[in-house]
Amino acid sequence: MTMRKRLSILVNMNRLTIEKRVAVLAALVEGTSIRATCRMTGAAKNTVQKLLLEVGAACAVYQDKHLRDLNSKRLQCDEIWTYCYAKAKNVPEGLKGQFGVGDVWTWVALDADSKLAVSWLVGLRDAEWANAFMQDVAKRVKGRVQLTTDGHNAYLQAVDDAFGTEVDYAMLVKLYGTAPEAGRYSPPECIGCRRQKILGTPDKAAISTSFVERQNLTMRMGMRRFTRLTNAFSKKIDHLEAAVALHFMYYNFVRVHQTLRVSPAMEAGVTDRLWNLGDIVDLLEAQEKSN
Repeated sequence: MTMRKRLSILVNMNRLTIEKRVAVLAALVEGTSIRATCRMTGAAKNTVQKLLLEVGAACAVYQDKHLRDLNSKRLQCDEIWTYCYAKAKNVPEGLKGQFGVGDVWTWVALDADSKLAVSWLVGLRDAEWANAFMQDVAKRVKGRVQLTTDGHNAYLQAVDDAFGTEVDYAMLVKLYGTAPEAGRYSPPECIGCRRQKILGTPDKAAISTSFVERQNLTMRMGMRRFTRLTNAFSKKIDHLEAAVALHFMYYNFVRVHQTLRVSPAMEAGVTDRLWNLGDIVDLLEAQEKSN
C-alpha cells in the first residue's frame, strides 16, 4: 500500500460524520466553549477548531454572495468590543500594533424591520475600518435608506463617502452620568440621548440603535469568546472571524426570531424557507466536493 493511500484512509477515518458536525455546530452556536464542545461531542479540539474555520469560511462566502440588493429601509449600526490573543494591556512589546492582537471590534449593520444582519466586519475602531464597513453596507442595499449610528466620529466621513446624498443619516449620541466607583465593572449610567441629523431628512421617530444593541447581547450569548469577565477569548483572529461568520449564518437563516416568527433572512426575502444546521453543513460539503 502506498503512503498516499495510507494517508487517505487515515484522513477518512478521522473525518467527522455529518451528524457529528451538526452536533459540534449546535454546541458552538449556543455559546458553548471549544473545550466544552469537545467534552460534549467527543471530538478532538483540533478537529473542532478546523471545522469552525472551514464552516466559517463557507458561511462568509455564502452570505457575501446572497446578502445583496436588499430592500432595507431602516438600518442601525454599532460596534462591539472583544479582544484577541491578549488584552491590550498584556500584549507583549514585540506584538504591539499587530492586527489581531489586543482590542478587536466587530462592526454590525442591522435591518430594523427584518432584523437581518446586513453586514459585519471584524477589525479596528478607526476611520479606515469605518470606511471599509460603510462601503460594504452601501453595496448591499438598494434605494434610499435611513441610517442611524452611535456618536462615533469615524462614521461621519465614512457614511458620506459610501452613500453620498442617497441616505437619511442621523446619530444617536448617548449622554452618561458620573463614572462608577473605582474597581467596579459597570458602565456609567445613561442619563439621556441626543438625536443629531447629519444628512438628508431622517424620521426622528426612527432614529434608534436599540435593535443593533440588542444584537450585541445576542452575540455575547451566542459566542463564548465575546462573553465578558471570563477567560473566554480567541487566540487567533482567523478563529474570531470564523466564529462571527457562523454566528450570523445561524442568526440570519436558522434561528427563528421571537417577534417575527420566522428567520430574519425569510423576513427580508433572502430565502423562502427556514434553514437548519444540516443545511450549513451542506454548504461545507458542497465546497469540499468542488475543491
